[in-house]
Amino acid sequence: MSRSSETPPEHLKSVVKSDASLQLLLFVDKRTTAKEQIHQISQYLDTLKPNCDFELHVVEVAEQPYLVEHYKLVATPALVKIRPEPRHILAGSNLVAQLEESWPYWQHDLSGKDGLENHISLEEDTTSFADAAQLMQLSDQMFRLRQDNEALQDQLKFKDRMIAMLAHDLRNPLTAAAIALETLAGQWDEGNEIIQDLSPALIQRLTKHAHAQTQIIEQMITNLLEASQGNGPDLKIHPKQLDLGGLCQEIALRIQNALKAKSQVLISDLPPDIPYVYADVDQVQQVILNLLDNAMKYTPKGGVIKLSLLHRTTQKVQVSICDNGLGIPLEQQKYIFDHQYRLDRDQDQAGYGMGLALCKRIVGNHYGEIWVDSAPNQGSCFHFMLPVYR
Repeated sequence: MSRSSETPPEHLKSVVKSDASLQLLLFVDKRTTAKEQIHQISQYLDTLKPNCDFELHVVEVAEQPYLVEHYKLVATPALVKIRPEPRHILAGSNLVAQLEESWPYWQHDLSGKDGLENHISLEEDTTSFADAAQLMQLSDQMFRLRQDNEALQDQLKFKDRMIAMLAHDLRNPLTAAAIALETLAGQWDEGNEIIQDLSPALIQRLTKHAHAQTQIIEQMITNLLEASQGNGPDLKIHPKQLDLGGLCQEIALRIQNALKAKSQVLISDLPPDIPYVYADVDQVQQVILNLLDNAMKYTPKGGVIKLSLLHRTTQKVQVSICDNGLGIPLEQQKYIFDHQYRLDRDQDQAGYGMGLALCKRIVGNHYGEIWVDSAPNQGSCFHFMLPVYR
């Protein structure tokens, strides 16, 4: 008598609780050759002596990985003789040939046990197999639960970092918008009398500037909402042809008031022949503003900051922002782009950390790179590269 099952058993006990004297498990994957392998094995077993009572179960490895772990299988297809003892495993593409070679030994195992001894052995094997396999299944489920828990924890930490970054980076556009609006509001006194006569061109420029800053804020919030829907740190970018030189000139004008407040000077080196880049204008603007904000923060009063562009290769344009400030210790430079990292001197204040981590992520999303050249008390130069528009 022979029985075969060409679908994996629904419950583990259905594999082991059987009266068949020869019990086999055939492990297959989802390759197209699996059905042919099952057919060949079944066909060969059907040619065995009529008094050979066997049962063949087919196990899909992806659906029952705990069984694969239990038998320590390293390749598929694999045929496992679980009854009678001793256990025997065949693996490889030539299973039928291996089965033909092993059959005489298996036949000897079948005939070498009397009924009572075989019954006791099968009972013990059934119990030990079921217990071990159920433990493996529980272990596999616990492993998957741990993985899910770790993924959720990572996602929560990422969202916390995103909120902290947003709070950090909203300061620049909020400050710029506030200055423009305060300048406009200062034109009138409480009785709506003009106390500061601004030219129409200046009013238009200030209004446009305030509006642009609110759009930046809106885009940053949109990026945060988009990122909160995913599990990874990548923000969606909307790249297009971008005049990087023009953007740098616009940013340089925008930060003039902040520079004057610290008596700092910004020197721009923006060659007119710099090619267009392929980038998201809002996110690149965010990177440049963050780096300039850090440069102003760590440059002493009366210091010099330099913003420059360089057509580095035929495929890349380099942006550099240098200062003559405090500099960064060499041993800490490789960590400053990490999330929540602070230099020893900055533990009690905002500074290198969230902003630089955000810069690294944005530049990475553009298939670029960012790095720093610095030495203590000799200033810092932050560089990043963007792809040329084709």
